[in-house]
Amino acid sequence: MENSFNYETLQIERIPYESSHIFQVKLSREKALNSLSLTLLNELNDLLDKIKNNDDIRTVVITGSGNKAFCAGADINQLKILDQETGYSFAKSGQEVFNKIETLGKPVIAAINGYCFGGGLELAMACTIRIASDNAIFGQPEIKLGIIPGYGGTQRLSRLIGKGRAIQYCLTGDNISPENALNWGLVTNVLSLEELIPNAHKLANSLNKMPNNAMASVIETINDGFDLNMNDALELEAVHFGKLCETKDKEIGVESFLNKTTPKFE
Repeated sequence: MENSFNYETLQIERIPYESSHIFQVKLSREKALNSLSLTLLNELNDLLDKIKNNDDIRTVVITGSGNKAFCAGADINQLKILDQETGYSFAKSGQEVFNKIETLGKPVIAAINGYCFGGGLELAMACTIRIASDNAIFGQPEIKLGIIPGYGGTQRLSRLIGKGRAIQYCLTGDNISPENALNWGLVTNVLSLEELIPNAHKLANSLNKMPNNAMASVIETINDGFDLNMNDALELEAVHFGKLCETKDKEIGVESFLNKTTPKFE
C-alpha cells in the first residue's frame, strides 16, 4: 500500500475484483465503536483530497471495523469541552469533511455494518449510496445530549426520509430500524452481515465500468438540482448533458450500442 495512505484511524485497502480494484476505507476504531475522533476526521479529510485527485480511484466503499458498528457518532469526550464558539467550529469542520464526500465527483458507497448513530449517520448520508446489514440501527440521538445534529443531519435526513419523519426522529432521538430505513429510502438495500461487503464490492465493480464524467454529472445534477426550482434544475441538467456530448465516452457508448458490443470507457 502506498505510504501516502497510511493512517492511524483508517484502514485502506485496494481490493482486486474482476478486472478492477475496489478502494475500501474502513473506520478503524473498533473498541470505540468507530466513533469520530478529531484525528479520524482530519485523516478522512486528508484522504478525500487524495482520492479526488487520483484518477486511478473510481469508486470508494466506506465501512466500519468489526461486526458491531459502522460508526457510533462523535467522540463524547470531545463534545464535553465545547462552548458556543468551539462548538460552531466543531460543526463547521465536520460539515466540511462530509461535504467533500458528497461532492467528491466519484461514487462513495456506505456499507453500514451495525450501529449508525449521530455523526455516523451523518457520514453515511453524505455518501452517494447506502446499503446496510440487517443488524444495522440508525438514529440521530443528539437531543438526548442537549444538542442537535451538527454535521448535516438535520438537513440530509429530511431530504432522504421526509421533513415530518426527520423532525420526529431528531426530536425523540429514537432508533430507526433497518426495515424502516429501507422503506423510507435511507438505504437502498438490507442484507445479512455476511453478504454486505461482497455486495458493496459487486456494486462498486459495476460502477467502475461506467464513464467517470457521466457519473460525476449524475451526482452533481441530482445533488445540486434537488433544491433548485424546476426550470433552473432542468437548465443544470441540459448544461451537463451538452458537456458530456463532446466526450470520448459518449462516442464509445453510442458506437457500442449501435454495434451491439459492451462499451469499454476510458
